[in-house]
Amino acid sequence: MSNGAVETLSEVFDPVAALAPEPVPPVAGGGEANGAHSEETISKGGKREIVLGRNVHTTCLAVTEPEANDEFTGDKEAYIASVLARYRKTLMERTKYHLGYPYNLDFDYGALGQLQHFSINNLGDPFIESNYGVHSRQFEVGVLDWFARLWELEKNEYWGYITNCGTEGNLHGILVGREVFPDGILYASRDSHYSVFKAARMYRMDCIKVATLISGEIDCTDFKAKLLDNKDKPAIINVNIGTTVKGAVDDLDLVIKTLEECGFTQDRFYIHCDGALFGLMMPFVKRAPKVSFKKPIGSVSVSGHKFVGCPMPCGVQITRMEHINALSRNVEYLASRDATIMGSRNGHAPIFLWYTLNRKGYKGFQKEVQKCLRNAHYLKDRLRDAGISAMLNELSSTVVFERPLDEEFVRRWQLACKGNIAHVVVMPNVSIEKLDMFLDELTEKRSTWYQEGGEAQPPCVAADIGSENCVCALHK
Repeated sequence: MSNGAVETLSEVFDPVAALAPEPVPPVAGGGEANGAHSEETISKGGKREIVLGRNVHTTCLAVTEPEANDEFTGDKEAYIASVLARYRKTLMERTKYHLGYPYNLDFDYGALGQLQHFSINNLGDPFIESNYGVHSRQFEVGVLDWFARLWELEKNEYWGYITNCGTEGNLHGILVGREVFPDGILYASRDSHYSVFKAARMYRMDCIKVATLISGEIDCTDFKAKLLDNKDKPAIINVNIGTTVKGAVDDLDLVIKTLEECGFTQDRFYIHCDGALFGLMMPFVKRAPKVSFKKPIGSVSVSGHKFVGCPMPCGVQITRMEHINALSRNVEYLASRDATIMGSRNGHAPIFLWYTLNRKGYKGFQKEVQKCLRNAHYLKDRLRDAGISAMLNELSSTVVFERPLDEEFVRRWQLACKGNIAHVVVMPNVSIEKLDMFLDELTEKRSTWYQEGGEAQPPCVAADIGSENCVCALHK
């Protein structure tokens, strides 16, 4: 893992510059997390077990039938309005303390409010109109063309659609691979998103987990050994453009080289690139492995509600036109074709994506990438200065650090955890002020968790992030 500076297209990236950020309005403080939480459990081996959230049945909002008497209608409307007002307040509070999940919460789609009265459904193939006329295909195809240009695939050579989430993109990409190679083996690194292994179960595919480096990248030495053990079967490979926990970017070129060294010609492998988070960030980082259909890849998917910033889960899936005929079927009911996973799709999502792409464009995303990388370096440096184990992959804005001892703190800041580590994903909405608020609270709480001479001590996370990034008592 390299500790060198990351360069963006506009200028040389200097993480030191993040130590003197331009002033921005301060983030309001206050507020404890609402509600009870499950108690943390420790297994006999001392390793943390999964801590599940509270049962929503304890806080759900019951649906009550309206009174038959019209005189009570006003009371009912007032009650509904009060519930929504309280819910809005909760959303504002939870947004203020959100750091662990890769969602860009900085957006304003007020101009699209005029469309909320329409049931917009992009049924079937995005390129062929159906009999249902309340659709947004013209926006959907415009967005798809933008991404096809980004990944260097001509209009007449690609097929794609706006998915309902990143998982659907993975399900579709791997399904295309399975249709191209019905007897193929799926290879995915252990750090791949759980949806990849869900796809293997759903499609009843043979799936081989490949080891990862300490950074979270796929270990191509182990990949090579497993390919050679199964040379008689085609290979379907999931390549991560940003892993879930560590934000690691697999080296696409090395994966392709490994396949070739093992004797797999291009007609015997299919590569799906899971770019849920960093798929849209990497094109603006010079040193990142380039994702391009000029290379022998089969499909790419990204999420629209992550770096782009959409108010509803959505995503983009692009594949080669030559592959889609194996999936596509004519549907008389729609007067269209369909090769999607879900069929019916949120017709509002393409409009939100189109709106953002038009407002920001390549230059806007480039600036946001630079901001995220700079602020991520700032967070990592401040954690290390505070004596907290932390790691930041060179091409990532995901900062991994020791898991906070208190689960209430984890829930308050909505941190994503795995074993002894947690992470913060620095998105465009995460300001230096918000990071400072988080760091101040973490260091204050930590001083009570790990008192000098006390029984509880910070965990050793060398196995997770490397001994050079661990500052436990053993590795200081």
